[in-house]
Amino acid sequence: MSFNSGIELDPNRVSTRSTGRRGAAIGGGSVLAVIAVMLLSQLTGVDLTGLVSQDDGGGAAQTGSSSIDTSICTTGEAANKHTQCRMVATAESLDAVWGEQLPAQDGRAYTKPGFVLWNGNRVSTACGSASSAVGPFYCPGDSTVYLDMSFFSDMESRLGANDTPLAEEYIVAHEFGHHIQNLQGTMSRTDRSGTGADSDSVRTELQADCYAGAWVHHASTAKDPETGKPFLKTPSDEEIQTALNAASAVGDDHIQQRSGAGVNSDSWTHGSSESRVRWFKTGLAKGDLRACDTFAVDASRL
Repeated sequence: MSFNSGIELDPNRVSTRSTGRRGAAIGGGSVLAVIAVMLLSQLTGVDLTGLVSQDDGGGAAQTGSSSIDTSICTTGEAANKHTQCRMVATAESLDAVWGEQLPAQDGRAYTKPGFVLWNGNRVSTACGSASSAVGPFYCPGDSTVYLDMSFFSDMESRLGANDTPLAEEYIVAHEFGHHIQNLQGTMSRTDRSGTGADSDSVRTELQADCYAGAWVHHASTAKDPETGKPFLKTPSDEEIQTALNAASAVGDDHIQQRSGAGVNSDSWTHGSSESRVRWFKTGLAKGDLRACDTFAVDASRL
C-alpha cells in the first residue's frame, strides 16, 4: 500500500528510543520466546506479563541515542523507501482516519496515541519493562504504541509472513486499534487476564484486527491536512493479501504449530489465524466500528 508522493510528513510524530543490547533470558525474537509471550496473561491488553528481560550483569539496560533516523521522514517518497518513515506516515494516516471516523461513528473525540520506535534489548513503559520478544504492543497506561524495529524481519523469518509495506502497516493499525478501544473504555470494561478461544483477551485482539481493516477501508480517502492529498493509494488485491497473510501468521494456532507443539485453544490470547483474517476482512469490507463488535457475538462466530 503505497503513499502518495505529494504528502508532507512530520518526523516528530514518532519518538525513537534505543537501549543497549545485553544477554537476556528471553529475547532476540526466537519463536519459542514469542510463543511464551503470546501465551502469557495479558495485563494490559497485550502480552507484557513476564516480559522483563534479565541481563547478564543484573542491571538495567542503558538508554542511549537511537540509531533510528526519522529526520528524513518528510515526504511520501521517503515513506515508500524507508521503514521508519513508513511508520511515521502510517501513524499520520491512522490519525487522519480515526480523527474523522471515531467522532462520526462513535461520538467520541480522537486523541493521538504516542508512538515509539525502539531498538535494543528492552523498553520501559508505564505497563512495565518489555523485552524485544514481545513485538509491537500498546500500553494503556501511557496511551502509547511501542514497536521494536526488528519485529518485521522476525515476522518474515520466524513467523512466515512476508515483510511487505501493507503487512507492516497492518501491524501498526492493529496496535492503534487498541488505542481506539482504550478511548472507548473497552480496556477498562473487559477481563483480559483469561485465555481461551472465547476469552475477553481474544475478543479484544480480534476487534483490534477489525479496526485495522476499517483503517484500510478509509485510508485511501483520508487526506493529509497539510496538502489536501490522500495519504495512501488504493491497495491492490495483492497488497491486501500480504496483510491477510500477516494476520494469519500471528494467529495463536499458527504460532503453536511453528513451535512444534500441539494446538491448544485453551491457552489462546489472540485468536486463530482464520479468525484474525476474518475479522480484518470484516473491517476492510464495512469500515464500520459497529461491525467490529466482537463482544456481541457468540463463541461460534468468533
